[in-house]
Amino acid sequence: MKLLGNMKVENNELTIGKVKTTELADRFGTPLYIMDEALIRSNCRRYCDSFRCNEGRNRVAYAGKAFLTLYMCRIIEECSMYLDVVSAGELFTAHKAEFPMNRVLFHGNNKTLDEIEMGVKYGVGTFVVDNFYEIENLNEIAKRYNVKQRIYLRVAPGIEAHTHDYIKTGQIDSKFGFTPEKEVLSDIINKAEDMSNIELAGLHCHIGSQIFDTEPYMDAAKIMLTLIKKIKDHTGYEIKELDLGGGFGIYYTEEDTPKSIEEYTTVILKTVDDFCRENDMNIPVLTIEPGRSIVGNAGTTLYTAGSIKDIPNIRKYVSVDGGMSDNIRPSLYKAKYECAVANNVISDDNEVVTLAGKCCESGDILVDSIELPSIKSGDLIAITTTGAYGYSMSSNYNKNPRPAVVMVENGQSKLICRRETYEEIIQNEIM
Repeated sequence: MKLLGNMKVENNELTIGKVKTTELADRFGTPLYIMDEALIRSNCRRYCDSFRCNEGRNRVAYAGKAFLTLYMCRIIEECSMYLDVVSAGELFTAHKAEFPMNRVLFHGNNKTLDEIEMGVKYGVGTFVVDNFYEIENLNEIAKRYNVKQRIYLRVAPGIEAHTHDYIKTGQIDSKFGFTPEKEVLSDIINKAEDMSNIELAGLHCHIGSQIFDTEPYMDAAKIMLTLIKKIKDHTGYEIKELDLGGGFGIYYTEEDTPKSIEEYTTVILKTVDDFCRENDMNIPVLTIEPGRSIVGNAGTTLYTAGSIKDIPNIRKYVSVDGGMSDNIRPSLYKAKYECAVANNVISDDNEVVTLAGKCCESGDILVDSIELPSIKSGDLIAITTTGAYGYSMSSNYNKNPRPAVVMVENGQSKLICRRETYEEIIQNEIM
């Protein structure tokens, strides 16, 4: 297993942020989400520094869908970043955390009328508009609140990044965004200009997730800048802001070869600078929206091994006290992970096992056929790179409580989400 961020092996035990995982298990129980706060903050700084945010123009907006809690909102605010939300629940979290609403971008392909009103009422800085239905309703609601609402238009640029089909969002055949046809864009721009309570500030695109190459971002930037130029040439309206989304790939297993944060941002900035210079255009204010690449490698899920089932000449199952209810990605995407026996990281006595979850589904397999030190019931299993889409996609399937979440840094641990209780699971049920 590759040691990520502030992971170390000391006395053959896995530590994160100078805290022993065995101590975390004793104090907080398992399953447990462990987040490396120093790595999160470092990733935020690297994005902001390399994307020239300190020059007062460009912006980095954290994609909250990856992992969003009150404490995470605090980190993002302290790092002077923007926040991308996609639902009323995420917006409410930001509101309760007192995150500056003028730095919130509200996404979503089907915002309900209640969600639109909530965003306007809270003072959301920018709505990323996905369709005609939304812009018409947004204008009417903004009028009631006497607000001139800033918007970006989301455009599907026609790029198919080479990722899982479910996480491709930039192609023309997508539920997201307007098609980049001249008639469609001219119509929506004219409509926006005619609306008294709408301010068209920019364009937005997002081409997918877990993208390891820089070329798709170069293509997306050129396509979107060409659209901006065409819009000005045909309508006279100058788009002054451009949001190029996120999707920057990260390391999960040795099969993955992501670029560094700086490689992604440098390519985007250079492509935009070169295109605008060659076409005599003003350089727009740029935004990117990393989520997974900020928190993914910072997260580790800690489990306790329970039953062990050895089927001779076929497979050895080691079951843990969590599973698809706290990490749906292996079942949903066939996502692959690395892991370790946290209390016995290195051993001469190794075996190939399959790590199974406890949920009542044959497909509840967390890691298939991996070589690990011989495992005994009661050992701790650490699965790495679960910081993105672990907690945020967790569920109460089989009435399992959601795990606790702790932040660790420099020998200290802080509980930021307590473990759900059985009473809380049924609190909304009525007899």
